[in-house]
Amino acid sequence: MSTPTQTKTETNRRGLLSRLRASPFLSDLLSNRLALAGIVLILVMVVIALYARLGAFLGFAPSYAELTSSQFGSNPSLAAPSAAHPFGTDIQSRDIFNRVLYGSWLALKFGTVTVGISTAAGVSLGIIAAYYGDITDNIIMRSMDVLLAFPSLLLALALVAIFPNELGLWRAVTALTLVYTPRFARVVRGAALKVLEDEYVDATIALGATDPRVLARHVMPNCLAPITVQSTLNFGLAIIDLAALSFLGFGAEPGSPSWGLMLSNGVEKGLLTGDWWWSFFPGLFLAVTVLGFNLLGDGMRDALDPRMREAVD
Repeated sequence: MSTPTQTKTETNRRGLLSRLRASPFLSDLLSNRLALAGIVLILVMVVIALYARLGAFLGFAPSYAELTSSQFGSNPSLAAPSAAHPFGTDIQSRDIFNRVLYGSWLALKFGTVTVGISTAAGVSLGIIAAYYGDITDNIIMRSMDVLLAFPSLLLALALVAIFPNELGLWRAVTALTLVYTPRFARVVRGAALKVLEDEYVDATIALGATDPRVLARHVMPNCLAPITVQSTLNFGLAIIDLAALSFLGFGAEPGSPSWGLMLSNGVEKGLLTGDWWWSFFPGLFLAVTVLGFNLLGDGMRDALDPRMREAVD
């Protein structure tokens, strides 16, 4: 015999599933073949990343120390792809296959942190600027304009140089967070200004709602569409920029299984000598991951934009 609590839980679950099935956003997103391809690619990379991380932690895959230290005497040096080493080995006899798999964990982990912090900061600044306006808006948005005036990668390089080398990829994350925050602030400010023009916001304020309640319960939920699309598209960009900074020597520490660092070592020491596998496989995984997020971001934009939906219809 089911209790009232269990019955209520089952009813809520069924109601949630019904709302998900009836959602025009999910319907449009799942009907987009490119978006579905992006979802599949992202899920595959997530599974690979979790396998590499859990394997290193539980012992059924090489540990981080084994991936970063020299393996002379255990593996052949600069061996071409084979059954024993599917992606070959590098100049220090390290298996590239395991390093590339672990690199997916690093890419998704630091990409998530970068996009998460920059989204939170940019959304907060954008909504505050739109809501309070006047001097607050000018101070926040002119500061964002200053950051947007510089090319993103050059600004990231300048910021990375400020932080100590011991931080490794974390200094690249900090720099990219400062670079991406203005993008979110500008997008969210524009969306928030449109929301604040609606009469229900004025009615809520007239009824005595506090500023935090108006922003959190009414403005923020109605800005989720552009925030979600911008976050998804910037995720792929963050992974590329993290790899670019590592490629230039300003990101991952030497020996780290970062895709950008493996690309740098492969191009510098392997590609010109015919050892193509050293840089090919990290580049392939980087391209596939970024492609997945770009496809998903484009699909979400089409599904969330009513004008795109009308054009399709």
